[in-house]
Amino acid sequence: MNILLDPNVSYVLLVLGIFLAALALVSPGTGMLEVGALFLVALAAYGAYNLGVNVWALIVLLLAVLLYFYAIRARRRQLVLALSILGLMGGSAFLFTDGWKPLVNPILAAIVSVLSAGSMWLMINKSLEAHQMRPHHALDALIGQIGEAKTYIHEEGSVQVAGELWSARSVKPIRAGSRVRVVERQGFVLLVVSDDEPSEK
Repeated sequence: MNILLDPNVSYVLLVLGIFLAALALVSPGTGMLEVGALFLVALAAYGAYNLGVNVWALIVLLLAVLLYFYAIRARRRQLVLALSILGLMGGSAFLFTDGWKPLVNPILAAIVSVLSAGSMWLMINKSLEAHQMRPHHALDALIGQIGEAKTYIHEEGSVQVAGELWSARSVKPIRAGSRVRVVERQGFVLLVVSDDEPSEK
């Protein structure tokens, strides 16, 4: 465990832990990111406990985390996210000091900061854009669309509409191969009529 008492190792572990935690917040899923972040931050915390920490750098880190939470919900988040990332990197680089002299190798701090900040910027922005993007395929837009009955349709069946195969049902029997029109959507089941019939439910 002596390697964890090296400020450079603790710094890298902390930055990686922050990076994984930031990604976990914008793209929750299997829990692997959360577990990885917790493990890395715990290892970095062990080093920090034994090395001692710069209180001001810790305050900068906490403010950066608050800015990050705000950036996730902000409409114009680019500047706030940039300030958050700079705070996270700067705070972590100066977390271990001898007086005001950082114990982390400045070249290592610069490389890790640039790589992690750039990666965080791209990945977090893309994740947030994906979450806020409206679905390309609006299900209600299927109503009124013309398609083709792929099977016999009555109580159940299948139709090809908008380039996709859908479950369908109809009030009156429709033979396979007929042109159909969607008149209603019930969940993922389309109610259809023959294209030459009036639009009745």
